[in-house]
Amino acid sequence: MRIIELINKLGLSCITSNSDLEKVVKGVYICDLLSWVMAKAKKDDLWITVLTSLNIVAVASMVDVACVVIPEGIQVEEATIKKAEQNDVIILKSNMPAYEIGVSISKVLIKGTS
Repeated sequence: MRIIELINKLGLSCITSNSDLEKVVKGVYICDLLSWVMAKAKKDDLWITVLTSLNIVAVASMVDVACVVIPEGIQVEEATIKKAEQNDVIILKSNMPAYEIGVSISKVLIKGTS
């Protein structure tokens, strides 16, 4: 399912500009330990994390995730947003907790494939 569809269906907001919201999300990964994300997340996953430092941009780029979602209305540092835009990393935001986002996205992804 395309990122723009997830944004519309789940009320997510995109905080990076010039984002390719037509990218396809194929899975969901929830983790805050960067080394674990590098080892376990897959290309085109939607990655949910409470982390907002510049390091999430590097990890997202290395793994080539479809996008990063920051839960619980957590504010993202301006430097992180700028670095993400420079590296074509899409950052989305939600007021929902990580678990609820993951469940909601999984339901939409499963429904979207049938």
